[in-house]
Amino acid sequence: MTFHIRGLEAEPFAKLFQLDEAALKALGAKRVVADAPDMYPCRIALKRVEEGEELLLLNHAHQTNPGSPYRAAGPIFVSRSAKTGSYQGELPPMLRDRLLSLRAYDAKAFIVDAEVGEGGEVVSLIERFLANPEVAHVDAHFARRGCFAARIERA
Repeated sequence: MTFHIRGLEAEPFAKLFQLDEAALKALGAKRVVADAPDMYPCRIALKRVEEGEELLLLNHAHQTNPGSPYRAAGPIFVSRSAKTGSYQGELPPMLRDRLLSLRAYDAKAFIVDAEVGEGGEVVSLIERFLANPEVAHVDAHFARRGCFAARIERA
């Protein structure tokens, strides 16, 4: 089963980069400059940013169905310069070498299945989940910190 992983759209976050530190703080957000390579995963580009790149750390609602007890939001990084990443049948760079929690949801946003995996086994888990006709999409989270990483859908 072929799958598609697409980053978040940049446009809703663009205006936030214009805010000063006080306004960001009022929203529960923070401006960050990447101080090391391979540490800051941008949810728009679906890759880790280069050292020196500007990002925002903010809360993002990724599971929003009001009829589901699995509604969820959490912290994400978004980069000022990011373009929306799109990957078909392969994992984006930021997901390839991390322990991931994968949660398969039905059309009403109820969990159908879940598993933890790393590296090549993640693709097998995604394919297994999406082979189930009950599954509408899979959400990937970084297992250690629990942050939302990306949504995975059938291609």
